[in-house]
Amino acid sequence: MLLMLSALLSGLLALARIKIVNHIFGAGMAQDAYRAAFRLPDLINYFLIGGAASISVITILNRYREAGDEEGGDRALSVILTTMLVVLGTGILLGEIFAPQYVWLFFEGYRRDLVGAALCTSLTRLMLPAQLFFFIGGVMSSRLQVRKIFIYQAFTPLIYNAGIILGALLLHRRLGIYSLAWGVLGGVIVGSALLNSLGAFRTGLHYHPVVNFRSPAFREWFRLSLPLMIGVSLVMFDNYFLSYFASTREGGITLIGNAKDLFNAPFNVIGPAAGAASLPFFASLFQQGRAQDFSASVGRSVSRLAAVGLIVSAWMIALAPWLMDLLARGGKFSRADATAITQLFSVLAITLALWAVQGIYARAFYAASDTKTPMITGTLITVLSIPMYWGLFHARGLTGLAIASDIGILVQTASLALLLHRKRLVSLAHLEFGELGRALVAALVAYAATAAAAHLLPPVSTHPKDLLTIALASIVWIAAAALTLLATGSKLPRQILRRK
Repeated sequence: MLLMLSALLSGLLALARIKIVNHIFGAGMAQDAYRAAFRLPDLINYFLIGGAASISVITILNRYREAGDEEGGDRALSVILTTMLVVLGTGILLGEIFAPQYVWLFFEGYRRDLVGAALCTSLTRLMLPAQLFFFIGGVMSSRLQVRKIFIYQAFTPLIYNAGIILGALLLHRRLGIYSLAWGVLGGVIVGSALLNSLGAFRTGLHYHPVVNFRSPAFREWFRLSLPLMIGVSLVMFDNYFLSYFASTREGGITLIGNAKDLFNAPFNVIGPAAGAASLPFFASLFQQGRAQDFSASVGRSVSRLAAVGLIVSAWMIALAPWLMDLLARGGKFSRADATAITQLFSVLAITLALWAVQGIYARAFYAASDTKTPMITGTLITVLSIPMYWGLFHARGLTGLAIASDIGILVQTASLALLLHRKRLVSLAHLEFGELGRALVAALVAYAATAAAAHLLPPVSTHPKDLLTIALASIVWIAAAALTLLATGSKLPRQILRRK
């Protein structure tokens, strides 16, 4: 709940960030280049540290803590952090050198747009060092997570978003689009590296810099992380596919990227927060040999998260036109751009529940120290998805890309669930199918009631009226969903209130 509150506040800041960036820069070459510039830093992070430094470190440190060997845990953290900073630093240096070649290869549109390619390359080089500080923050956060301390992690996304907003507001006249890149760098250094390091040292961490590729702790971390490094996942590469194809249309990366960002705002409240909080508990249950409790806990988490996701999706789709007009239109961002985002956002919002629960299923594998299975599965699904993205993009344009994203995450989530069941880790029988059915009925009723209420209100043309429509229709959504859940005998309202 702490991380969900953090994600909610961060989501609000992210919405403000999107609004400010769109207002200042609009949908054009500059914002396209800025959004594309994230891809190489993210790729280096993904392949050199598995995209999630804390996942493997939590598993290792949790074992040391269960054994009462805090000193051994500190030695393990020290060698993993220092050694990987050397590796990651080398990767970032190579990224700085070969950034132009990467931009040419990964963005079809920049093979013809040389000005946009040069801008994207320059922004990429500026943001690459941020990955060093992401890694430091991830490792330090893992020490806090095994102690069930989440307060520092809760502030990380808030500071990150605040950094970008301040960069845009204070520096855009002087630096243009580069103001956003400097904001990213500052937000990562302060919010991720410094804050989590402060928290880790306050818990008594004894850090000793040492580079040792032969250390047993480093070898174990590398063995657990290698599948995450060499494998690919559609969760990560979905953004790459969207950007690659959308780059052929000016403003395309910005439009599909905005739709994805606005979709991620509610998703980040219920998805990553629940996943991050659940991993230490799942790992503890598994390492204690409580297989039945482990399976039931994962099934219960998936069921509740999916139920909430279905109901939130109903709100997102019903109010998409007013949400997009409020959050996107203004300044250099036109009404036509906002309308285009509305359609993309509505398609993506259908699968909110799937994006949320796939993170729980993936962490169930990680808690069981099995990173190989999700790696192989994710790689196969990602490779087989490429023709689907290509075909749907050429058939339906940007809307086709959104449809491909939905189909891909459906296959990814179903595959993880079935594999966990086959490996006798998480039984499908532990899913609360009755609760999921009740949530689906509540979502359909809430969607119909919310959409009807919004359309019955007078047409709007200003942002204050957008906000009024959203507020009034949201009250209808809450009432319709709650009454339907209570009428069908759902346990979800009581479960939510019990955790307030």
